[in-house]
Amino acid sequence: MRRRPPEDPDHHERWMVSYADFVTLLFAFFVVMYSISSINEGKYKQMTQSMIAAFNQGAIAPKLLGQSGSANTMVAVEDAKPLASKVATTLKLQQDARMNQLAAQVRQLLDPLMQRGQVRVTQSELGIAVEINDSALFESAQAAPSLASSGWLGRLGGVLRGYPNRIRVEGYTDDRPIRTSTYPSNWELSAARAGSVVRLFVEHGVGSSRLVAIGRAENRPIASNDSAEGRARNRRVTISILPESAGDDALVPAGKLN
Repeated sequence: MRRRPPEDPDHHERWMVSYADFVTLLFAFFVVMYSISSINEGKYKQMTQSMIAAFNQGAIAPKLLGQSGSANTMVAVEDAKPLASKVATTLKLQQDARMNQLAAQVRQLLDPLMQRGQVRVTQSELGIAVEINDSALFESAQAAPSLASSGWLGRLGGVLRGYPNRIRVEGYTDDRPIRTSTYPSNWELSAARAGSVVRLFVEHGVGSSRLVAIGRAENRPIASNDSAEGRARNRRVTISILPESAGDDALVPAGKLN
């Protein structure tokens, strides 16, 4: 009778194989994490120099302020003041470009009225001034815009809606007194006319916080009130589109935008 071969005893230390595999995987995991978190110093320096060249075209020399990471790694930190000035200049150029674009859109929209001498558009460092004769907007002694003027004023509001600039609307009259049940003086008439233009802009999407309406009455004339032509020039509404950098204080200045 043949003897059966002895059975292999149980391997009680088989867990060590699984443990070794786990340790190997854990080691590989930390190697991968370290490689991801390590900064490629060469690429970092290349990116830094590219940003410096973009902002100041190499005009600013880097200042060495300290060490970061290992003892052999140095970080170059730029002089903040010249760089900030360069950024401010770039932003100013961008704002000026948007202002010129807005002025071109306003002139294109109002060109028919400008051709008839009813609207004048001027641009300066103070912004864009749109001076509108009252005859292009209102009936005599009235503050509600006519049907025709409501149309192009609405389209103007649609253009202004796409820009962040603050807007000041000022109403002016001539020096002849008015006394009606609705408008006891030129103050009420000029303020109502400015307010009606502001209301139209709000209805066409211009934010109300960007707008202010001012009644000037017969003050600050731009022509002599001794002639009919001069009085017609003085009866006007001026829309002042301020630069983007202008704050709320600029909405009601002591001077005027011309």
